[in-house]
Amino acid sequence: MGNFTAKTELTAISQLPERGRALCRGYIESITIQPGSMSPQFTAVVTDVDKYAPQLSRDRAVEAPRGSHRVRLIWLGRRNVPGIEAGTELRFEGMVARHEGLPTVFNPRYEIIGKPEFQEYPA
Repeated sequence: MGNFTAKTELTAISQLPERGRALCRGYIESITIQPGSMSPQFTAVVTDVDKYAPQLSRDRAVEAPRGSHRVRLIWLGRRNVPGIEAGTELRFEGMVARHEGLPTVFNPRYEIIGKPEFQEYPA
């Protein structure tokens, strides 16, 4: 949802700085929605591997490994962010800080690159 002009080089999620601006690309692994009794906050955990699409070997489909590197995106004051759902590929930009043990970007700028397509893979 924005023009990524400030920084054009992508940073791998595994190479995120402890603090500083970063532009990354990844797949949403999970989302968390706060209950109505709490302050509005929408959270997505992004990984470097699409765990919903199996990697194909020569002989058969093999489940893709879960990404070992993760970053948390938090939209404060929001209960929903349109288009942000598990499996979606996106590019995001913002200031990285460590929060509760994970690199975290608050209120990131983002662009949806692809949506998950649930299809049959050869056995």
